[in-house]
Amino acid sequence: MHLAPTFDDLRELLGEPRFLWTDPRPWTELETELGIRFPADYRRFADAYGAILINNQLTIFHPATVWYNLGQEIREEPELWEDIDEDRPPCTFGTGPGEVFPWAHSASSEKAYFKVPRDETDAWAVAVIERDEFVYTEYAMTFNAWMFAYLGDEDEDLAISAREFAPDGPFFSELPQPG
Repeated sequence: MHLAPTFDDLRELLGEPRFLWTDPRPWTELETELGIRFPADYRRFADAYGAILINNQLTIFHPATVWYNLGQEIREEPELWEDIDEDRPPCTFGTGPGEVFPWAHSASSEKAYFKVPRDETDAWAVAVIERDEFVYTEYAMTFNAWMFAYLGDEDEDLAISAREFAPDGPFFSELPQPG
């Protein structure tokens, strides 16, 4: 592995992608609507694999799919937290500086988020909220680094662990889309 994990490192762990999306329009339209630019490493991964289920646990969103649609998930997220006052995670949901928005959810009740950089000197971070207890954990890592730790089940003490869902190693399934 390289100093920082790359897409090729993720592909080596997960296997060859089949989605292979090439039209930038869904990304640029969503970025224009939200006023952000998604992390390039996440975009590359999502374009290669699409909306997938990793290890029968982690569902990844993509902006061009009807189901598991990234834009829809981002727009709906703030509404999911409106009625929760007690034990609310210490974050703001949205796409503004310092806010978080979802890019995946798990079968074990966690949701993965990106934390938008506060300014040009700040880096993207990955955050996970355990929805049953509202525990917020932030990782000062790129998407590639976080995903590599998840897929490789590294000792990163991630809030979402692949160990029990993929004891024989990482795998993915393409998620169905309407015909």
